Amino acid sequence: MNICFLMGKIVSDINFKFIIHDRENNSIVKFEVELNNKSKIIVIGYNELADFCYSRLKKNDNIALQGYLSSGINVILENIKLVK
Repeated sequence: MNICFLMGKIVSDINFKFIIHDRENNSIVKFEVELNNKSKIIVIGYNELADFCYSRLKKNDNIALQGYLSSGINVILENIKLVK
């Protein structure tokens, strides 16, 4: 597994959905983050992290996140903090 630590700004709306036919995951969140070097990634979070992101984060928030790289430019979220 590859671990990454990133900082950036949320540049898209936070897309939250419930997953009905999955035993491990109940909810999913996806949003786009622009990193400090101006590249963009898609962040995906599940369950409690999805709930946190949907309820506490919004477009243009600065965040620091820990996750691992998935296919392409996707990062699977493991931890996230709002940076002020």
